[in-house]
Amino acid sequence: MSRKKKKPHNSETNFITSKIPFEKLLFKLFSNHPNKILSHKQICHHLKIKEGAHRKILFDKLLEFTQNGIVKRTGHSEFSLTKKENRVIGSLSIANSGVGFVSVSSEEKDVFISPHNMGNAMDGDQVEVRFLKSSGKRVEGEITLVTERDKTHVVGHVRFNTKQPRLIPDNPKLGSEILIGEEFLFGAKHGDRVVAKIVGWPEYGKLWGEVVELLSGKSEHDSEMLSILCYNGIPFEFPKEVVESAQNIDAKIKKEELKNRRDFKDVLTFTIDPNDAKDFDDALSYHILDNGNIEVGIHIADVGHYVQPGSPLDKEAQKRGNSVYLADRVIPMLPEELSNVVCSLRPNEDKYCFSVVLEFNNSFEIVNEWFGKTRIHSDHRFTYEEVQEILENKQGKYSEELLSLDLIAKKYRSKRMLKGALEIESEEVRFRFDEIGNPNQITIKSSKDSHKLIEEFMLLANKKVAEFIGKPRKNHNVPFSVYRIHDLPDPAKIDQLKVFLDKFHLTLNSFEPKYIAKNLNLLFKKIKGSAESGFIQSLAIRTMAKAVYDVENIGHYGLSFEYYSHFTSPIRRYADLLIHRILVEELTTKKHIMSKEKLQGICKHISKTERKATEAERESSKYFQTLFVSEQIGETFSGVVTGIAEHGLFVRMNENLCEGMVPLQDIPGDRFYFDQNAFRIIGARTKKEYNFGDAVTVRIVEVKPKKRQIDLELL
Repeated sequence: MSRKKKKPHNSETNFITSKIPFEKLLFKLFSNHPNKILSHKQICHHLKIKEGAHRKILFDKLLEFTQNGIVKRTGHSEFSLTKKENRVIGSLSIANSGVGFVSVSSEEKDVFISPHNMGNAMDGDQVEVRFLKSSGKRVEGEITLVTERDKTHVVGHVRFNTKQPRLIPDNPKLGSEILIGEEFLFGAKHGDRVVAKIVGWPEYGKLWGEVVELLSGKSEHDSEMLSILCYNGIPFEFPKEVVESAQNIDAKIKKEELKNRRDFKDVLTFTIDPNDAKDFDDALSYHILDNGNIEVGIHIADVGHYVQPGSPLDKEAQKRGNSVYLADRVIPMLPEELSNVVCSLRPNEDKYCFSVVLEFNNSFEIVNEWFGKTRIHSDHRFTYEEVQEILENKQGKYSEELLSLDLIAKKYRSKRMLKGALEIESEEVRFRFDEIGNPNQITIKSSKDSHKLIEEFMLLANKKVAEFIGKPRKNHNVPFSVYRIHDLPDPAKIDQLKVFLDKFHLTLNSFEPKYIAKNLNLLFKKIKGSAESGFIQSLAIRTMAKAVYDVENIGHYGLSFEYYSHFTSPIRRYADLLIHRILVEELTTKKHIMSKEKLQGICKHISKTERKATEAERESSKYFQTLFVSEQIGETFSGVVTGIAEHGLFVRMNENLCEGMVPLQDIPGDRFYFDQNAFRIIGARTKKEYNFGDAVTVRIVEVKPKKRQIDLELL
């Protein structure tokens, strides 16, 4: 016999007996009767107030709220909620202390939210805020409505020390504890760490949830990665119908389908990927034409052939937005049956692709281009290391073709740089793990010619597709599309960069936004190989705007492209799948189905999921850094100051490549404070300074994996 779920508790609506503040009851009442003027009598009826004395209290309250601007008096005893001119929508961020800040595009300052004005909103939620008061230092508000929930699952510990079992979230930023019905404990006991799904979202009061997974049987690493995924609102399992849809896909090559595809089966084709890659979503073909020109095919897995609009697979891919690459695992956008098997361009297998085919003359100029559906057969699977060895030694399998492709790639990379593209080689930390999943080595990923070869052809394909779809030309109605845009640097951040460069006695010829990329490239070339080179590049990255998806094209500043879209990775990015569909429509019916408004909504969503993925990847890296140094407590390391904040110094240790923090109050020799104008930490008495890039010596004092924190002592 199935048990019915308990409904979340609803407080008595009578404001005399209710624990809910009358102001909030009033908001709820008027939101249920939008655009209506309600009389005192009607309000009493809705709030179940019958006694004369209580009616009088209500009337006095209404007059009080009229004076405070909460309600408007439209007649002697008629009222309406004040219009929402004094309310805004924004994104909530909750600090460890429990206070919140709502970021609103129309406001210069974030809106401060005290814990008692938070309601049941959680970190990351989109919320409606009513302004309460404003002082010179800050604007304060109250959350009146959660317009969009950011998270559905929470990791925490179950507690039974009250009448109602509840989940205490691991992350203090999540704020609200979650009530758990006894029948929804899934066998959890007091103190157990669990994953709970939020199932009740009352307008006021506590959230309600049900335990969906016990973490006691999982490894510590698995539990922490789940916690990171849940906190960032990233789905970690595929729904049953999505898995079944992937398993039921017919991957056989059909003769009827081949009639609509250009055949590259007999053209030399290969993939180049990392050594540990499981999905191969792009391949290159190489063919010398009768006229002596070189034809290069950039072949991308035809994910759109299998993932149809509106299908369970499509809905799930749109929801996820992208694959997520944690330090020790991948959370794919599509089930592995698709990403690692059906759509993976594995060697010696026929595969459907969507391709950009470019013809280069002897000067490596593009004289012809073609877009369309293809069938390929990969002849070989290269790793980056294998290709690099061939490029360096100029011999090996398909060496002639690879060396020719490398020359083309270098020519187009050089053209981008001359045009003003930003040349940043960011330092990406990579982990190697032992047989039980513990990190045993940390390396910095380097970008060599083999990586740049593939990167340049992918950039070229993305650019050519964006131009074909978006560039005005004769008899071409430009459709709404998804562009990858990158704005000019923010002048305020350029000013910060000036301060940082001054500390290294460096400067640029010009700090004008449109010239800064070229000037930064010159600076990078000048300091290449120096101790501060990688650090200066990371500071430059912070200066740049974030690239996002948008239907309005403004170009891509960092790449110096007038038109740019994402086309080359539909296995791991939903934006690419959308571009495939738009390109198909442009090549065939020229009838574009999706409206600008719907596309723009998807662009905002996938830009947000991309930011979440970046944050989750960063947090997983911090977690494994703490594990890597856990046996080095008490040891001393040389390092460099990589960050300065009000609460201390961030230092990256040279030997282990891990970053920790020295608390401000623990810096020896003086009472130090943060000088915000000069971005430095300075001693009040000695005037001793700590700046970005300073060489220091530190000792590891404590490691806190759950907080992703390495505590350092400055020597």
